[in-house]
Amino acid sequence: MSSQTTSDKKSKFSLKRYLLTGLLVWLPIVVTLWVISYIIGLSDGLVSLLPAEWQPRVLVGHDVPGFGLIIAVLVLFFTGVFGANVIGRKIIEMWDAMMGRIPVVKSIYSSTKKVSESLLSDSRQSFKTPLLVNFPHGQVWTVAFVSGSVPQILLDTLPEIDADDEYLNVYVPTTPNPTGGYYITVKKSDTKALDMSVDDALKYIISIGMVGPDGREPNEQQEEPLSK
Repeated sequence: MSSQTTSDKKSKFSLKRYLLTGLLVWLPIVVTLWVISYIIGLSDGLVSLLPAEWQPRVLVGHDVPGFGLIIAVLVLFFTGVFGANVIGRKIIEMWDAMMGRIPVVKSIYSSTKKVSESLLSDSRQSFKTPLLVNFPHGQVWTVAFVSGSVPQILLDTLPEIDADDEYLNVYVPTTPNPTGGYYITVKKSDTKALDMSVDDALKYIISIGMVGPDGREPNEQQEEPLSK
């Protein structure tokens, strides 16, 4: 009787393990395909902006999935080419100035522009330095990113610190969705530098700490020296 009970437990454990393994294999595949199909479906809406005679339904007789994505890439490319020359920069500056004079719109437009420049521009140091900070209290460490220099108006209000120290603007992302988070100002001496790229830090945050900097689980990294 006891041997049969043990056999049943092993069968249930094996079934659970196989189901979990299958889920771990299929879940990232399904999520990846869903995200790609969502992006393609969203971009295909751009096809409706083309003249009727240029649309795939007229040219080839049916819709072409992904055609809108191609259009989006081309629009971004030629916009970049246009904005990289002198005339293009002048026109963009005039457009920015015009948007900055419209009530309500100027707040949304300028904020979005500054955030996108901070995240995407190679000429800035924003979001390029992962580090550890105490958050939400002094007994806890969490991964964060330097998000830029502290404005002088804040430096004039913050308590004085040592001459060899400085204040940092830091963004503390939430997990598993790093697009939401907290903006805090901390002393550099209260942070710890991380020998980790931004991509690795984001992977670590999104995976809730289950994927280490080199793509392996932290447990695997800790066990590797023991096997040598």
